[in-house]
Amino acid sequence: MAVTWVLKPEDVARIRFAFSPLWELVASLRTLRDPARQSVHLPWVKGVRPRLAGLDMEELFALVPPDGYLADFITPPPDTPLPDFASEIDAVRRTPPERASAEAARVVGSDPAVIERFRADPAAGVARVADALEAYWETCLAEFWPRVYALLERDMLRRSRLLAKGGARELFAGLDPAVSWTGERLVIERPWTCKPHDTIGPLHGDGLVLVPSAFFWPGTAVMSEPYQSMLVYPVSGVGTLWEEGPPPVPGALAALIGRSRAQILLALAEPATTSALAERMTISRGAVSQHLGVLSDSGLTVGLRVGKEVVYRRTSTGDTLALHAS
Repeated sequence: MAVTWVLKPEDVARIRFAFSPLWELVASLRTLRDPARQSVHLPWVKGVRPRLAGLDMEELFALVPPDGYLADFITPPPDTPLPDFASEIDAVRRTPPERASAEAARVVGSDPAVIERFRADPAAGVARVADALEAYWETCLAEFWPRVYALLERDMLRRSRLLAKGGARELFAGLDPAVSWTGERLVIERPWTCKPHDTIGPLHGDGLVLVPSAFFWPGTAVMSEPYQSMLVYPVSGVGTLWEEGPPPVPGALAALIGRSRAQILLALAEPATTSALAERMTISRGAVSQHLGVLSDSGLTVGLRVGKEVVYRRTSTGDTLALHAS
């Protein structure tokens, strides 16, 4: 099965990137139920499974079966490039009960009794599900989110540069083997889709949001009306997600500029924010800011403001120094 979207010029002009902590949280429910299909996440699964004993996961697992359609209202498309979990869970709580009930009715492969209990009072069901998602987030994913955030952020920034440099053709050429672009039509092979019977048609005038995902990897997913049109694709570099510590530092580079600055310079093989670097380096944001200041004053890095964040990248001089030190 394939989904084909016809993109008008205005849709192409409104392509944007975003990522979603709530999407990762919901996708991780499938990882928990079938770790074998995503063995890359086994370190996380082993770490959090003992914590599930105190959580009520029944309705979440019913609305997110192991395969096929999952209720869309618990994965609203992100409306900003860098949404936070609190704003996304608020969007879930505002779901119209009739929409939640209709979407729950479309879920197959789950306990019918649990689905019927949800649909008997969908307003109360939405509140219970939002509470369960919050509890699951705090117990199993919040402490790991900075690590996932950094991976998604690097991917989003890299692909944004591809879009700016080569347009939609270059962007979609490297997005995923399941995604192809003809110059007018975007074809997504075998995605999870909120409308399985609508396999071809135009977007509905709102452009397209591209969302990298670590926990849905290696699959793709699409959403459209009545939601913002969205394509979820597998993030690159997911194999490094659960690796510990910063990149190794060659001795000569460390001797020249200091070990921490050398680690930061090597980590900037992909652009990153101060917070993402601090998480990866396991040092404070203040310390990272000081080191970035020195690196920038030396002409090795440069910062660019993107929304509320400053994204740092290596300059050509920094690239040369890092390349010869590696």
